[in-house]
Amino acid sequence: MRYGAMNFPIRPVIEEIESIGRIGFDYLELAMDAPEAHYEIIRKDARKIRKTLHDHGLKLVCHLPTFVHTADLIESIRRASMMEMVNSLEVAAELTPLKVVVHPSYIGGLGVLVPDVAMGYALDAMGIFAEKAKQLGLRLCLENMFSTKYQNFVEPEDLAPVLAQFPDLELTLDTGHAHINQLNRDRILAFIEQYPNRIGHLHISDNAGDQDAHLPVGQGTIQFQKVMAALKVIEYDDTLTLEIFTDNRNDLLQSRERIAGLLGSRK
Repeated sequence: MRYGAMNFPIRPVIEEIESIGRIGFDYLELAMDAPEAHYEIIRKDARKIRKTLHDHGLKLVCHLPTFVHTADLIESIRRASMMEMVNSLEVAAELTPLKVVVHPSYIGGLGVLVPDVAMGYALDAMGIFAEKAKQLGLRLCLENMFSTKYQNFVEPEDLAPVLAQFPDLELTLDTGHAHINQLNRDRILAFIEQYPNRIGHLHISDNAGDQDAHLPVGQGTIQFQKVMAALKVIEYDDTLTLEIFTDNRNDLLQSRERIAGLLGSRK
């Protein structure tokens, strides 16, 4: 397993690489969001970013911008959002990442009242991303979302049409997202059971099932022993990003040790 941690994009990227590199992770997951990690900044500092990653022995996973609106009902907003995403994909490719993570299009505002229209825009956007990633030689991984914000892309069944339409697209399984507002089943385990051959990346964090709190492993209610056992059954052994946002970097280290222990390996 390769273990990574995500930068906090309100902090300078170089500082975040150095901080994560000092505690011995395998890669940085670069959240390409403003103010400090917008693609224009990354492109300008690309040489220094590559050198700092190399100096710390870190590989790279890129996470495309989160706060864009590629399924908005207003064409000019969709167009601007698409430009941000495509430009970010091109800059990511310049850094030769292991893979690239993308959120599905957010459907909000009056889009929730015309879901077929909004979903059409969302699928159009995903088609553009998938084709662009293929042209650039990138592994693109679609992330599952959570119901307190998103109208779709929450349940395993929600992602089935998208994954069927785009066979090269992989799945980023986010445990925190999948745990929020569960109904009568363990949604994390349902994702693993339904997509054993499509999971290409993991986001690991804990929460109490009510919000995306990004807690250290063991501080919420996710049953990570069952999750890791299920991942062992499907022989998942790729990238695992600890998406834990606390001020204490030891939370990352302790979470990594707990996950590695459950997987039967030591980091």
